[in-house]
Amino acid sequence: MPKKSYFFISIFLLFPCLVFSQKKTLQTRSTDTKITIDGKFDESAWKEAEIATDFVMIEPDNGKPIAEAKKTEVKIIYDNSAIYIAAIMYDDEPHKILKEFTLRDDFAVADHFGVLLNGYNDGQQEFRFFVSAAGVQQDGVYTESYGEDFSWDAIWDSHVEITNFGWTVEMRIPYAALRFPPEKKQTWGLNFYREIRRDRQQYSWSLLDRKIENESIQAGILEGIENIQTPTRLFLIPYASQYFYSNTSQRTYGEFRGGMDIKYGINDAFTLDAILIPDFGQTKFDNVELNLTAFEQQFAENRPFFTEGTDLFSKGDLLYTRRIGETPDYLTVADNETVLDQPSNIRLINAFKVSGRTKSGLGIGVLNAVSEKHSVHIRNNDTNTTRLETLSPLTNYNVLVLDQRFRKNSSVSLVNTNVTRNGEFRDANVSALVWDLNTKKNTYNISGNFKYSYINNHFDLEDKKGISSYFNLGETSGKYRFSIGGVYASDDFDNNDLGINFQTHYHGFYANSSYRIVNPNSVFNTFSANLNSYSEFDNRTGRIQSGYMRLNFNTTDKKNDYFGFGVTANPLNVHDFYEPRSFNEERFVIIPDNYNTYFYFSSNYNRKWALDINPFVTKFNEKGRMNYGFVFSPRYRFSDRLSLIYNFTFNRQNNNIGWIAFDENDNTIFARRNRITYTNTIQGKYSINNKMNFNLNVRHYWSFVTNHDILTLQDDGGFTQNTTYTENRNSNLNLWNLDLTYSWWFAPGSQVSVLYRNNSALFSREFNRQLESNIRDAVNNENLNHVFSISIRYFIDYNTVKNSKFYKSFTKPKERIHF
Repeated sequence: MPKKSYFFISIFLLFPCLVFSQKKTLQTRSTDTKITIDGKFDESAWKEAEIATDFVMIEPDNGKPIAEAKKTEVKIIYDNSAIYIAAIMYDDEPHKILKEFTLRDDFAVADHFGVLLNGYNDGQQEFRFFVSAAGVQQDGVYTESYGEDFSWDAIWDSHVEITNFGWTVEMRIPYAALRFPPEKKQTWGLNFYREIRRDRQQYSWSLLDRKIENESIQAGILEGIENIQTPTRLFLIPYASQYFYSNTSQRTYGEFRGGMDIKYGINDAFTLDAILIPDFGQTKFDNVELNLTAFEQQFAENRPFFTEGTDLFSKGDLLYTRRIGETPDYLTVADNETVLDQPSNIRLINAFKVSGRTKSGLGIGVLNAVSEKHSVHIRNNDTNTTRLETLSPLTNYNVLVLDQRFRKNSSVSLVNTNVTRNGEFRDANVSALVWDLNTKKNTYNISGNFKYSYINNHFDLEDKKGISSYFNLGETSGKYRFSIGGVYASDDFDNNDLGINFQTHYHGFYANSSYRIVNPNSVFNTFSANLNSYSEFDNRTGRIQSGYMRLNFNTTDKKNDYFGFGVTANPLNVHDFYEPRSFNEERFVIIPDNYNTYFYFSSNYNRKWALDINPFVTKFNEKGRMNYGFVFSPRYRFSDRLSLIYNFTFNRQNNNIGWIAFDENDNTIFARRNRITYTNTIQGKYSINNKMNFNLNVRHYWSFVTNHDILTLQDDGGFTQNTTYTENRNSNLNLWNLDLTYSWWFAPGSQVSVLYRNNSALFSREFNRQLESNIRDAVNNENLNHVFSISIRYFIDYNTVKNSKFYKSFTKPKERIHF
């Protein structure tokens, strides 16, 4: 064969590989034209902008080009204040475009367009901005370690138009909503997203290969942003709130609160967020449960300041922000004393956080909060006298994070948390080294951490020092994946002053494997199978604390209905060192081998009527001991504006065994008991438009426990019958919560919120076991607390004020008068 033929054949074979390995690039250009965000693109600047097109499917058929009838075209331009995005989503059936109205950050049943931006182009973090066909905004931060976090909210503008050829989106994203290095010539990571909801299809401009776990590293490139002179990033968000409280035991009274949030851009990479006299009175209620375990109940963080932009502070899992302002539990009183005015939380004086990243990839985060001193009155029930006791001293909470990224897919972090309390109260300091290392092709991952805690106790209590660590090695690409690793915690490891940790003095080993399909087959749109195994041992005795194997399957069929099935086998008796509540967890109770299975079905939410069902059962190798229950949750979408979701959960535990008390001889008393739990919730929403919503959240929770055999724990983890303990330790917790809210985003970053809330919490040892009776008690006005509040937050941009006629006239130099 002639040499020329070899040459051309080689070029022919290599060309697809070269093209595939090259990242898509979009060239943007600057404009001096004022861009009106109206979805029409009639400014001259748009006509000369380069077009991004040729979208490909993310799922279900990964890599398949988008159909010509539904092609997508996107342009980007910029000025000194923001970047602008214009997107046309063609659709040959525009009347079928789904566009449900919802609250912000709720994707619901609607088509979507999104832009994914990484100012550092480091393959590790993206700021993601989405808008639905109904004009509802969603925004969040994506990291390889934690996925998408939609608790972050930025202030940006968008407009949607439904047309006879599809729909259009125009967006203005100010630089204040982004992070990028102070370079004259910017190179950003870029991707675009489109969801065609009726077909449950998702597309991206730069292919997101489902065989690769890290999405950000697969982004394309945005070039052309040069010599921008970004304005001062200073935003003030003052607020005013009025609360009215009422119940049958006291008169209605009001409370006014006012304060301010401050956001200041130290530079284009670092931002200061601060709250002065914070108000969290309108946050979502907690889903409290009857907690019979040895561990506290963990709640989700609902306070915006502690949920927005906190991905950097999540490194090492040392921070549980609910500790900040939490009512402490270390105040002890005598048996004949009662705390008269126990608060539900400790008020914060202020809080701030500074976070950002240098051009070399070093992320720096500082979070600080100060809570006020709070004292309570304690009454002696025998003498009827009272004394004042400090419940919580003036307390400073501090978090420092240094996170170095490198090679666009790896990082090493140093994290420190510190709690300092005024006076004779314990202080705490915890540090962690965290690593997340990936091979160049993102096929293998080595991750882990090493943590060290130091507790500075007072009085005659000894200081505590402890360590905790884990190590993980895994394959993170392809259809078949695996991971293996181990965990270790010493006896005295304690990060609970600013974090949350349930177990210590243990070590464990795990192995996981999984399989998934990337493209649909004749039966499934998606399919995955996961096999997990774990073994855990007590450090001091070597006794096994946990040992299981779990197999589960998750599938989506051709109609986009979801099915899940799983089986967990715990084939060995294990030792629980925590349930006996003994000093230093020295005693244990034996948990018999058991087997659990569940099934989950969720019908396609595109339909007006949809249903979720989840039955589950656990059988123990012990006579009559079994857990079982189900979740039943229908939902109906009356229109694009009105929807209702009902959820009913039933859970029964037969012959469960658990701790109830210590007797006068310091014997550990357990009970064989039955427990039944009913949970009813209703979620309803009515949206007037994409800025104005009514939302209803109702929850009734009822759980009761009846003890029928009293047992004494033995040293070998078994029991003997106890016939002398007679105290009633049955439990009945009856909770009711109702929130009805109205919210109106009347301007970018500015909101009016109106909340009506009522709630009750009833606990008793003697109770009626009729569900109807407990519901009546829960909603009886004699037991209800009522709250009505109105809150107004107003967003002030320093640049807007600075450029206003009023400001200019006020700051204009006065003309001198000569005599």
